[in-house]
Amino acid sequence: MTDELTDTERIEELEVDNRRLRRLLEQTNAPAELRHRIRTTLGMLRTVLRRSAQTDGGLENYVAHLEDRLDSIARTYATIDTKGVLDLNACVAEELFRYRASEPERLTLSGPAVELQPRAGQTFAMAVHELAVNSVEHGALGAGAGRVEVSWSRTGEGPDHILNFSWKEFHPLSPAPPPREGFGTEVLTHMLAHELGATTTMTFESDGLRCAVRFPLTAPIGRFV
Repeated sequence: MTDELTDTERIEELEVDNRRLRRLLEQTNAPAELRHRIRTTLGMLRTVLRRSAQTDGGLENYVAHLEDRLDSIARTYATIDTKGVLDLNACVAEELFRYRASEPERLTLSGPAVELQPRAGQTFAMAVHELAVNSVEHGALGAGAGRVEVSWSRTGEGPDHILNFSWKEFHPLSPAPPPREGFGTEVLTHMLAHELGATTTMTFESDGLRCAVRFPLTAPIGRFV
């Protein structure tokens, strides 16, 4: 017998805690908005726990990726808890500055002021985190003289506003596409589509990754300020 738990057992224990917290929320008199936000966060945590366990490289790599993602979720939740919304520019800047990407040498940010509502903000912040980590590990923000251009713009008028988000990497050694769909790709494609109604296009060009995300900026999702 051993006191050490396997990865599967650790995940099962965390999911039991997750379900216990959800039941507690339903039994308390917390405001409906708070309960909704915490349920959303717990659901994201459950997905992160399961998908991070599929990371290649063994337990050490799994723990590193898991801690990184949990830190990102915690930072986003703290910001939303304080301000009620997530500022898009601040979200992208904080995530990239965390990985020592500084303007203008390796990073360019541009776009109008945008505020995302809590649920949409949490999901979109996770997508930005996955782009940043992938760039550090495999792309322009890793070793070498690469750089990243992040921009967003608005098309349409009135209730038909569309947010166009663009992530462009420039690196002398363009990485090959990943051999399989990882958690980052799942966030950028499936999760953004489900939560924001987004369409995401990812291409690996000769000088780096290109990622374009497009979604309607309706009242439940956010607004241009």
